[in-house]
Amino acid sequence: MDFKRRTISELARMICGDFSDEPKLFRYRSSHYLTEFFQDCDTDYAHDGSTRAHWVAGVLTEILSGPQPSPQTPPQVFSRVIRTLMDPGDAMDGDPGRTGALTHLNQSLSREGFEAFYAEDQQCYLRHIASGSVAADVANPHRPLSAAEVEKRKDLTAFLDAASEDALIEEVLLPLFRQLGFQRITAAGHKDKALEYGKDLWMRYVLPTQHVIYFGIQAKRDKLDASGMSGAKNANVAEIHNQATMMLGHEIFDPEIGKRVLVDHALIVAGGEITKAARNWLGNKLDASRRSQIMFMDREDILNLFVVTPLKVPGGATSKWDDDDIPF
Repeated sequence: MDFKRRTISELARMICGDFSDEPKLFRYRSSHYLTEFFQDCDTDYAHDGSTRAHWVAGVLTEILSGPQPSPQTPPQVFSRVIRTLMDPGDAMDGDPGRTGALTHLNQSLSREGFEAFYAEDQQCYLRHIASGSVAADVANPHRPLSAAEVEKRKDLTAFLDAASEDALIEEVLLPLFRQLGFQRITAAGHKDKALEYGKDLWMRYVLPTQHVIYFGIQAKRDKLDASGMSGAKNANVAEIHNQATMMLGHEIFDPEIGKRVLVDHALIVAGGEITKAARNWLGNKLDASRRSQIMFMDREDILNLFVVTPLKVPGGATSKWDDDDIPF
């Protein structure tokens, strides 16, 4: 990721604390504390005694040249640098809430298409302005959860219990997939449901090799089973079979490349459980070539992925966006 030299120089001065302006916004760091700063960022950089700002600028350039999770996401080490720089514990007397420091930081980051913000956990994160994706360390969704994350999981569970299918798509899946690095997330036939062809959403993912994979998503609000007679709130996998077949056989138009493309993978998402019998039944109905294109994601997967991201739990089952306001 290439940042302008001016931006890197300004960030280096913030880390060093080389400002004479009042009120003082950033902590002054001598050689020893610069080494300590980058240790706190989980790196091995140690100041070599050279000019501090010049050395920090070189370190930032090296960090930004590292691997990126996605084209819209800076290297994870850089995200940790920003989080450490904006630690609420380093607030100065003239800027107790760090609002001045945040404004100063965003004046530089906006030049590169990013903005910094404080989340509910009082940690500072980076957001890509154009796509809205939030840069965060890739967290293991299967690790032990903190008390705050356990509470967040309970809140999301309560939301999913009451949410409509549209609310599941618009307020949970759209921001979640955007956070995970997917692009061009589009609700197919959102207004009249007449043009879905088995899809509720389609989106694409850009591999590090710049190859593009397209995904179609079929979302169901409740449990997905394979019983002969499903309950009133459950969906039967036979319906999903028809929709998955249509999804994999129907082209979508990607306006960014001006071409029609086939869906590479079908992702079946349920706000409830997807039973093992339902997965097996659908796999047996599809031929071998298409069977490998089907992926499943149920409530447990949604909860695990959502809880470890900086995303906020939606406030209610009613969508916060109108039909024409969905941020594709």
